[in-house]
This record gives sequence, structure tokens and C-alpha cells, in this order.
Amino acid sequence: MVSPLRRTMAEYYFTTPTIDETPAGDHILFARFKLPRGITVLRINGVYSSFRYPSQILTNTAEEYYPGGTKTLVSQATADELTAQGYGANITPA
Repeated sequence: MVSPLRRTMAEYYFTTPTIDETPAGDHILFARFKLPRGITVLRINGVYSSFRYPSQILTNTAEEYYPGGTKTLVSQATADELTAQGYGANITPA
């Protein structure tokens, strides 16, 4: 008997890319401290693109929306599309 909780399709985690930034401020010590900032990934017209600060219009028109700094469960097909468009390093098995 197969458990109903068993996954039938391959699933992956997509973690949005990040960039290390220094905090706001003029003090010299701020230059030594870096914080990871999430980059949003949107799928618009079948193409995945990265945005630091996407507008509300872009997020509303996007077919898929992955907010910066998040980890999302995606299907095999989505993982393949993301990999083909350069986001393969951000995909891990679930």
C-alpha cells in the first residue's frame, strides 16, 4: 500500500538569489559588514528575470513571482525552466 503522503512528482526548492550589501551609513565600520539582500525573480512572457526592486505593475503582470529572500517548493517542470534560464545554482532537491 502506498502512503497518500508520498510525493508522486519530483519537487525542488528554489531559493531566490541574493547580493551582499553594506548597511546604510557613512561610518567606516559599515563598509566591513555585509548583509544578504534577496533579489526577486519574475516570469514575464515566459522569461525569468531578476529584479532588485520590482514595481507593483511588474509583479501584477508576472506569470510567476518569487519574492527575494524566499525558498519556494517548485515542480520538476518549473525547476527545468529555471535551470535552462540560468537559475540552476539556486535549485535543490526537496
